[in-house]
Amino acid sequence: MVKFGGLARKIFGSVNDRRLKSLHPKVAAINALESEMEALSDDELRAKTAEFRAQLQDGKTLDDLLVPAFAVAREGAKRALGMRPFDVQLIGGMVLHEGSIAEMKTGEGKTLVATLPVYLNALAGRGVHVVTVNDYLAQRDAEWMGQLYRFLGLTVGVIVHGLDDGERKAAYDCDVTYATNNELGFDYLRDNMKYERAQMVQREHVYAIVDEVDSILIDEARTPLIISGPLDDKSELYIAIDKFVPMLAAEDYEIDEKQRSATFTEEGTEKLERMLEEAGLLKGENLYDVENVAIVHHVNNALKAHKLFQRDKDYIVKNDEIVIIDEFTGRQMPGRRYSEGLHQALEAKEHVAIQPENQTLASVTFQNYFRMYDKLAGMTGTASTEAEEFGNIYDLDVAEIPTNLPIQRLDEDDEVYRTVEEKYVAVVMDIIASQQKGQPVLVGTTSIEKSEILSSILSDTKQLKQIRQSIQGRLDAIKEGKEPELREHLETTLASLDPAIKAGGVTHEVLNARQHEREAFIVAQAGVPGAVTIATNMAGRGTDIKLGGNLEMRIEADLADMPEGEERDRRIAEIEADIERLKQQALAAGGLYVLATERHESRRIDNQLRGRSGRQGDPGRSKFFLSLQDDLMRIFGSDRMDGMLQKLGLKDGEAIIHPWINKALEKAQKKVEARNFDIRKNLLKYDDVMNDQRKVVFEQRKELMDGTGLSDTVTEMRHEVVEGIVTKHIPERAYADQWDVAGLKESTVALLNLDLPVDEWAAEEGIAEDDILERLRDAADKAAADRAERFGPEITDYVEKSILLQTLDTLWREHLVNLDHLRSVIGFRGYAQRDPLQEYKQESFELFQAMLANLRQAVTAQLMRVEIVREQADAPPPELPTMEAHHTDATTGDDEFIAAEAEYGSAIATGQVAAEDRDPNDPSTWGKVGRNEACPCGSGKKFKHCHGAFATTA
Repeated sequence: MVKFGGLARKIFGSVNDRRLKSLHPKVAAINALESEMEALSDDELRAKTAEFRAQLQDGKTLDDLLVPAFAVAREGAKRALGMRPFDVQLIGGMVLHEGSIAEMKTGEGKTLVATLPVYLNALAGRGVHVVTVNDYLAQRDAEWMGQLYRFLGLTVGVIVHGLDDGERKAAYDCDVTYATNNELGFDYLRDNMKYERAQMVQREHVYAIVDEVDSILIDEARTPLIISGPLDDKSELYIAIDKFVPMLAAEDYEIDEKQRSATFTEEGTEKLERMLEEAGLLKGENLYDVENVAIVHHVNNALKAHKLFQRDKDYIVKNDEIVIIDEFTGRQMPGRRYSEGLHQALEAKEHVAIQPENQTLASVTFQNYFRMYDKLAGMTGTASTEAEEFGNIYDLDVAEIPTNLPIQRLDEDDEVYRTVEEKYVAVVMDIIASQQKGQPVLVGTTSIEKSEILSSILSDTKQLKQIRQSIQGRLDAIKEGKEPELREHLETTLASLDPAIKAGGVTHEVLNARQHEREAFIVAQAGVPGAVTIATNMAGRGTDIKLGGNLEMRIEADLADMPEGEERDRRIAEIEADIERLKQQALAAGGLYVLATERHESRRIDNQLRGRSGRQGDPGRSKFFLSLQDDLMRIFGSDRMDGMLQKLGLKDGEAIIHPWINKALEKAQKKVEARNFDIRKNLLKYDDVMNDQRKVVFEQRKELMDGTGLSDTVTEMRHEVVEGIVTKHIPERAYADQWDVAGLKESTVALLNLDLPVDEWAAEEGIAEDDILERLRDAADKAAADRAERFGPEITDYVEKSILLQTLDTLWREHLVNLDHLRSVIGFRGYAQRDPLQEYKQESFELFQAMLANLRQAVTAQLMRVEIVREQADAPPPELPTMEAHHTDATTGDDEFIAAEAEYGSAIATGQVAAEDRDPNDPSTWGKVGRNEACPCGSGKKFKHCHGAFATTA
């Protein structure tokens, strides 16, 4: 079957080949229009935009306009940007227009590719969103590609941190809007907390192109976006529950220190239920009834605080506060707090002041946010390894776009050594040999620590001498006439080592979080012959290493103070000639050599590193050096492999090299990727439950905001409340003497604000349940009508809308807290052989139904009591609560503080400093920087990956 499949692919081509082949006729048609477009003046070319829009109004589709619109966009790019999209870029643009992912290698011009489908889809006038990974790229691309859009008569906006509502709305109203994934998600959540349609900033979710789609839709999608605010003071509840835990015996709970979990036994649960019931904290009879999810959450936290967390080990008490101790460094971490009420439980345990807990006001996952778009597309250099996840979660296909020029990079087999020390010796030998022949080398490491270990070896003549001795020993051990290739390699390396030792080490640059302020300079020089650049994985994005060096950076560095004129032009020509000369030297030496010191658990990250070499048809080379002590190798049974290699007689310093090793490692990586995919898929299943409810609530809010007369809705709610009162106190088919008349009267006063002679009605001969229901309904309707007549329709509408929206918001936030608490304990249902997901679906639905019932009661009770003065008709809408926006970094677990206050981070709330007042070279002038903000140093990276990363590792 496999052989037949391979034969079929040879004859008919792969699915990807056939798909791309089907687009070639359109490419030919676009090319056929090129001469016609070149003959148009700028104004005539620009007029094509209005012409296309008129054709759309007349019934044509975007697909009908693809060929002429792409031809116009290509000609516009030539004139506005000085860039002409290649044929393969046209194909990439078509794939993006179809709503798929275009996988394009590094250096193939993805930023320019996006302009083609963006222009076409923006013609519809409904807005196109281009999503980037940080503010810097959003601003850069909006400014750079915006020249093309404006040239063709389109409007361009950009959403970055710090804009107010008016600026955001103006940007979203543009034909093309550039923004980060976080800003889009948070604007969506904030919009659904507004009280008037006019306050909302976003339009429809029509079409989005996601740059670095694998990073945004997979890596960053592991954690949701959360907007939180201070919760009501629950200190008394924490103190009350804290008193119960010391009363428990050892058999009442089980501790798993390895998993850092604490659970109650059956005996402990029963004992706890009795104590909670006596304290009046238990609703119903069972601790695990749906009404008690919040109580369960609190008692579990109290148990953890007492039995898992130790004073002076996990935390200290300082100045009447709980201060966390970092388990890795032993340092205090003031300002950091445990989430979900655990910190408050510790404060109750230690009898210090209990700080208010933050409540989730709104949350959404990137999966559910981006699935709202009618059409979604993405581009990246590496997506095919995650094709299954893109297909399952987002219904996105991946199309591999061929390179403009054939890839000439040589990807060599991995070299596997027994120990890390042997691996580093081999790496240093290869670096020195490559540098000596003038080949630029990019060394990839997986962490700052490992990049600095390698840097210290290259800089330390003592360690280099030890390596020399090791090589000499291996050379002496080779018998005369044996292994001539190895002997020649060792002799060449020895000859290369001597000059490096005399020079005091190997010249190199290190590119990681601690050197990000020099990133642009380092990257600009990384393609120069003989350059050695050690980079962590985090240093890859947004960088493009050009052989011979970067012209723009050279001009900026060498001619910064030289004014415009003939002399400057002459010097620029000299620099261009020098870069071309250096490029030819680097090409002759084999192009950029990517030397990786470890495999990542994801093949995609490895492919990103490899993709730095072989740009635009340049020659290149890549190789991975591994050891059995590397994380990935260790996890997948390296002990057994170590024993096997020793039996086979593998000597110190020797490596095992075979294509089978590469395949085995890829299988191991696939297992890890599959496991991570399952985790994300499982998380999404739970969020989908909440998302269904979120859609209902958000749509209901929009209907309420749009509604001018909500009296029908309010009346329906009031009638349902009346029916609920009657049903609760008058059992079906019960005699009048079995009615709960006192309860009925009490509920009528509490929920309807009506003091009615219910007891007299119940004493009437032959009175029926329906009669009571009708009398109550009529009385409530009359009271409501009298109130509406007294205040007038305008004020009544305003009050009804305000109360409905505010009550819905309050109950929705409480519901989110309940769902969080339910989610944290639902996994225990698995011990009872019940599916936790199905249990979660069922109980979250019950909680949602209860929320809707509470909404009807709360709204009715307030409207039946409200007293209004006429001036309130002109009152402004209610203010939004104080808010904080967070997104947890999936790789570090850090809770990224992104913005504060309803104004998205005023200087008072966040300690931020205006961009123009920040000195890139003086961090003391930066003030508070959001972790997802572009670093003020100008590196183009997020602060968390730049100076923010330095701050956490220093």
